[in-house]
Amino acid sequence: MRVLPFAAPVLAGAFLLFLVQPLIARFILPWFGGAAGVWSVAMLFFQAVLLAGYGYAHLLTTRLGSRAQCVVHCVVLAAAAISLPIAPSEWMKPSPDAAPTAGILFLLAATVGAPYFALSATGPLLQAWFARAVPGRSPYPLYALSNFGSLLALVAYPFVLEPAWGRGTQAIAWSWAFGAFALLCAGAALLAARVNTQQVGVQAGPAAPRRSMVLWIALPALASTLLLAYTHELCVDVASVPMLWVLPLALYLVSFIVTFAGRKPLPRFVWYPVAAIAIAATSMVMAWRLDVSVQGAVICHGLCLLALCVVLHGEAFRIRPVAGRLTQFYLCVSLGGVLGGLFVAVLAPLVFPAHLELPLALVFSALLLGWVLWSDPASPLGGGKVRPVWGLVGAGVGGLVFAQVWNFLQDHENSVLLTRNFYGTYMVAETPAGQGQPWFRSLSSGTTQHGSQFMEPEYRDWPTTYYARHSGIGLALHCLPSRPRRVGVVGLGVGTLAAYGRKGDLYRFYEINPRCEQIARDYFFFLQDSPADCQVILGDARLSMEGQEPQQFDLIALDAFTSDSIPVHLLTLEALGMFAGHLAPGGVLCVHISNRHLDLAPVLREASQQLRLSAFEVESPRDDSGANGALWVILGGDSDFEAQVTELAKHTPAWSLGTRIQRLDRGKRVRPWTDDYSNLFEVLR
Repeated sequence: MRVLPFAAPVLAGAFLLFLVQPLIARFILPWFGGAAGVWSVAMLFFQAVLLAGYGYAHLLTTRLGSRAQCVVHCVVLAAAAISLPIAPSEWMKPSPDAAPTAGILFLLAATVGAPYFALSATGPLLQAWFARAVPGRSPYPLYALSNFGSLLALVAYPFVLEPAWGRGTQAIAWSWAFGAFALLCAGAALLAARVNTQQVGVQAGPAAPRRSMVLWIALPALASTLLLAYTHELCVDVASVPMLWVLPLALYLVSFIVTFAGRKPLPRFVWYPVAAIAIAATSMVMAWRLDVSVQGAVICHGLCLLALCVVLHGEAFRIRPVAGRLTQFYLCVSLGGVLGGLFVAVLAPLVFPAHLELPLALVFSALLLGWVLWSDPASPLGGGKVRPVWGLVGAGVGGLVFAQVWNFLQDHENSVLLTRNFYGTYMVAETPAGQGQPWFRSLSSGTTQHGSQFMEPEYRDWPTTYYARHSGIGLALHCLPSRPRRVGVVGLGVGTLAAYGRKGDLYRFYEINPRCEQIARDYFFFLQDSPADCQVILGDARLSMEGQEPQQFDLIALDAFTSDSIPVHLLTLEALGMFAGHLAPGGVLCVHISNRHLDLAPVLREASQQLRLSAFEVESPRDDSGANGALWVILGGDSDFEAQVTELAKHTPAWSLGTRIQRLDRGKRVRPWTDDYSNLFEVLR
């Protein structure tokens, strides 16, 4: 029974600590363009506040007596409770062109900063109090219990809480649960305060060796880097949503549970080979660009992340200190997590022109684990013993470095520009004339092409990729009235749709990423060659258009992507209804839903029925004129608009290649997506 008063608040605090992360992300993600970088910055905030909480716990347990610790922490809990509820107010919504990183950090600090700090400090505090109140019992199983609570929250959120409740209800329920947790924690603090620390004390023990302290920081730093790097790999090619953030984070927590639950470290002779296999498997998938399903990508990356984190955290557990230096140990572990987050969220986008975090993390993981074995006197391989094994290790690391360098060079062989910012990585590649191929340039983000242009002057006005003349958007534009047209485009790409512009037309592009506008103007010619009035409005399209009067567009093309990732906040009922409100009578909304992993047609079918808009889809084939296969859904329009599009499509050369047009009134039923609810499981291919 002496364990329960400490175990209950540890479990509850960890549950709330990790439940609030995807919860608050549901609020802020639509406000910052739905980019994968939102989660990296949010994780940096959470790790930084966790470090602050651990530092506070360390100072409290080393500078104050037990009763003073109780009083101070109860005050902190009360102050955090006063700041509730955590739901952000509308006045916190950023302007469309606001700096995303600073805005995310400010918003998180203003909403969840105080309660997250209190929760972060509670875990190590309760473990330190438990070590004092129950001498002779190891407090480290409570750390495993806290990670189990965190894992439970991450599993419960996407599968139980998110489908059942809206964001507002979730925020209110979380706030009430925090109040109950504060009472539990106060009870444990009162129990710990009764212990006379002069009679029952926990000796701090000898100072940790410098090697141990370095590894307490370096090992978790690499694990944190791997977590964010693997998460980015998943989000950038599927969708940036809490579900795909939660899965890698859950496996990351499982590695803590596996390594800290027992009394003995995990056997190296089992887990080191597993880690080597994980590094090799990830390298092969990256180098060979294996075409796997989203389920296969999640399984492969998830298992590799788990194996590497188990080994890294297992080595940290192997050199853990005595209970008296527990808070110092957790402080170092938390500092390592912050350093990993800083590297991925802040430093890497500034320094690297491409997403190199995962390759570098794999290489440095291999080097660090090799150094751990070399420098450990207790290891059978310590000090270079068993030289043939070290020869194999050296060959493996050398092969890994060679594979990553070769992969990078192959991927960027014909690039003329490689650039990166908060919103993603962009490459402009050029196939020169005179090599048996047309001279053209293309823009890619991640693994997905986002536009190309023939560079010979006589072919520069030819629309290509997903915007060819026989595509859904090309047909829809040709069927608009002949008078001067007003066209809105969400997502600039290289500006291909400007090729359809005529004198007197207005083409207004809404683009969240200023780097895209620079690329479209400096490396492509669609915007400058178009006879139409082409305008580029920088900022998130939804935020920008929400602040505008109805624009009376004849057509809105919704085509915002980062790699193959869909900004979910642009496909909700609220967003589509807002876009439809900017259409002129008889105007149409064209939504590009080409995606390797997700079938988004059911989502738009439900939205069209809710909004009472007609809907049909146009699937166009790839051909030799630079067109990619494309799938567009067309919402709204006059009663005969679908017939006009179908008739025009029959007179294009691509009709014989398999153009498909059908009404979007039957098929798989899904729950409509809203700002409160979206479910990727229902639309996985």
